[in-house]
Parts: sequence; C-alpha cells; structure tokens
Amino acid sequence: MEEIKIFYKPEVENYINELILILYNDNYFSYLENAIAYKDKIIDFIEVNISSFPSKPTPLELYNLGSNYIFYKSNPRTTWYIFFERRKNTYLITYISNNHTEIAQFL
Repeated sequence: MEEIKIFYKPEVENYINELILILYNDNYFSYLENAIAYKDKIIDFIEVNISSFPSKPTPLELYNLGSNYIFYKSNPRTTWYIFFERRKNTYLITYISNNHTEIAQFL
C-alpha cells in the first residue's frame, strides 16, 4: 500500500489553530484542553479517513474551496466539511468549515 501524504494550506492551518481559542473564548468548552482535544479529533479524522471515506464532488457554487469534500460529524449539532484536492495519494486540504456557516446551504 502506498503512503498517503496530507498537506494543509496555510490558511487552513491558521484556522484550525485559531479554532481552539474561538471555541474556548466563546464558552463552547470550559477548559482549553477540551478545545484542543476537539481540534485534535478533527485532524485525526482527516488523517485516518481522507483516503478511504467516500468523498463527494464539491457543488459548483463552492468549487473554489476545493474539488472534493468529506464530512465529519463531531456531535449531534455540528458537521465539519473538509474540502481538498487530490493527486494520486497526495491530498491538499484547502478549506474547512461547518454546518453553522452559509456554505452549508449548498452541501
């Protein structure tokens, strides 16, 4: 089996790191450690599932975010959408968002 390589656009890395503080400062989590663990679960899902989870083609309205996406249901209220580009066994994560944003209406 060939090695899977996963890269993240710098904007995605920044967003993921900022997400920790957003979740903590907006009182989604009482402890910073829990916000970090939540972020880690998103990253773990990507790293483990990007090559095997059935991806969907991105709707034309959102195509600029990435040509494909997968989703991760982190809890009953929140689904994360991970947009990416793929070349053989190399994946570039181009955008991450959730169902609490405007883009969700197109998915």
